Amino acid sequence: MESVLHTRPALKKELDRAAEVAGYLWQRGWAERNGGNLTIRITEYVDDVLRTRPALCAPQPIGIRLPNLKGCWFYCKGTGKRMRDLARDPMSAGSIIRITEDCAHYEIVADSPVMPTSELPSHLSLQDYLIGSGSNYKATLHTHPIELVAMSHAREFLDSERLTRLLWAMIPETLAFAPLGIGVVPYALPSSVELASATLEMIKRYDVVLWEKHGTVAVGPDIMEAFDQTDVLNKAAILYKTAKQFGFTPEGLTPEAVGEIRDVFHLPSERRG
Repeated sequence: MESVLHTRPALKKELDRAAEVAGYLWQRGWAERNGGNLTIRITEYVDDVLRTRPALCAPQPIGIRLPNLKGCWFYCKGTGKRMRDLARDPMSAGSIIRITEDCAHYEIVADSPVMPTSELPSHLSLQDYLIGSGSNYKATLHTHPIELVAMSHAREFLDSERLTRLLWAMIPETLAFAPLGIGVVPYALPSSVELASATLEMIKRYDVVLWEKHGTVAVGPDIMEAFDQTDVLNKAAILYKTAKQFGFTPEGLTPEAVGEIRDVFHLPSERRG
């Protein structure tokens, strides 16, 4: 069967961007084996022909009713699939799904019945919140940034405000391009309800959340923006690590310098939520 991307250039462009991000994750060592996942809301790119396409499998339970997702469509990385394969061909390593009328199930529509990531309930819960809050964010990304995960092994960095201030102080661009900072969620079993609930609470204040000893979750208007947020924060972590390797603790930007950056870039002094 011909791929749904063949006659839908706007949708193809969106998934090409996902493939580009997947390649970056693999190149950086942030997506070992089948590590990491991503979900993108693609409703605006779905035409009438695709809407009438029969499902490839029976409706699958999400595990929770998400009323804001009624009528929504998503592209999701497949469970057990590798980012390096998604980088080559997003439809061989992922699938397009639609949320059913009851807002509690999904159906796989294309290209083949690749089951979505096991983190799908968490991703969809975040998407439900974003729609409900009026956000224009459409992408969620989970990956394993090496330096940020390493920092989460130290108790001193498990305070969201302290870690955010430290990372902001490493280089002006961190504050400029990640102005909401990073929230920290204590360790919980991957794919658990506890982890999903804690992440949802943190995403109300931060665009990037660090799961202790595991990885990050980021949201953004598109998948590249979600990646960029993560990349900027991890660059700050690399700078901190490098200074420590040189044998000193970095001084960091002064509070006055941070305030000046906020003024120049017209950044909010308070987080959302």
